[in-house]
Amino acid sequence: MKCASSFTLSKALNFGSLAARSLNSYISFPLKCSIRTVRMESNDNNGIVKVNDGGPRGAFVVLEGLDRSGKTSQSSKLLSFLEGLGHPTELWRFPDRTTSIGQMISAYLSNQSQLDDHTIHLLYSANRWEKSSLMETQLKSGTTLIVDRYSYSGVAFSSAKGLDFEWCKAPEIGLLAPDLVLYLDIPPEKAAERGGYGGERYEKLEFQRKVAECYQALRDPSWKIIDGCQPMEEIQKQFQEIVLDHVSACKKGRPLSHLW
Repeated sequence: MKCASSFTLSKALNFGSLAARSLNSYISFPLKCSIRTVRMESNDNNGIVKVNDGGPRGAFVVLEGLDRSGKTSQSSKLLSFLEGLGHPTELWRFPDRTTSIGQMISAYLSNQSQLDDHTIHLLYSANRWEKSSLMETQLKSGTTLIVDRYSYSGVAFSSAKGLDFEWCKAPEIGLLAPDLVLYLDIPPEKAAERGGYGGERYEKLEFQRKVAECYQALRDPSWKIIDGCQPMEEIQKQFQEIVLDHVSACKKGRPLSHLW
């Protein structure tokens, strides 16, 4: 399966600009993604721009995976573990359903409203942008952020619907890049056996298979693939070991990075 349609990137970006303007009026306040002037340290082979901030900070850890892969349970356990060691830590989730944009997304996911695929994708992206400044502030204050789903989910789920892969990535450009992505790898068929499956719009087996394929196209060196079929305690142990290494590196002044 291909995660990109026949759209050219230029056409996709032009469409994105038109869609964003349309969305601007739809949500009744300006959708603006401001560009901050920064000192660039380097642009690595994956296209991630590093910012030469230099000071100690919290780590930015993202959990990704298919629906019902165990992200919510593991993120909560990881939060308790880090707090128990005295590391200031917060748990965030996207979409953040407490904001105006998040409430629109929540209505869509629970099948209470219908939106064009391009529109809902831009809403997801806007939901991340509206939290980006606070995210950076918290990280620089020394707080580690554990984030349940991020830009990778947005791109994987939208491209699985057939939207152009590069078009889906475009609205995410400039958002903070995580220091670590923990991907819980589980066969879609196994996830479908777990309690509560099918309660939301995207929890359909065939669609989840497509999402899994699109996730593979997003992997980069920041990703750690964890077998999600292992006992919960074993997954928890692996998470703890990996995350502590990154928390230590960020305290030593690892520079922040931006997508993509």
